[in-house]
Amino acid sequence: MLMTPLGRFRAVALAEGLSFIVLLFIAMPLKYLAGMPLAVKVTGMLHGVLFVLYLLLLVEVGLTYRWPLFRWVGALGASLVPFGVFVLDARLRQEPPSAGQDA
Repeated sequence: MLMTPLGRFRAVALAEGLSFIVLLFIAMPLKYLAGMPLAVKVTGMLHGVLFVLYLLLLVEVGLTYRWPLFRWVGALGASLVPFGVFVLDARLRQEPPSAGQDA
C-alpha cells in the first residue's frame, strides 16, 4: 500500500481522519468537560502534522494521476468533514486500478 503515491495518500488520509475524530470526540470533551487541556494540545499537534502531510500527498497524487479539479476539491473537502476521508477512501478502493495505481 505504501509503495505508490495513492497508497501513501490513502494511509495518511486514514490516519488524518482518525486523528480528527479523536480530536473532536475525545480530546475536546476531555478539555471542556474534564478540564484536561493537554488532550487537545497533543492530539491537535498530531492532527495538524497529519493534515499538512495529507495536503502534500494530495498534491503528489493529484499530479501523478492527473486528477481533475473536482477530485482535488472533493479530497480537500473530505478532510474538513468528520468521517469524510473514510468515504473518500471507500470510493478510491472501488475504482479500477489504472497504470501505476494500486487497488
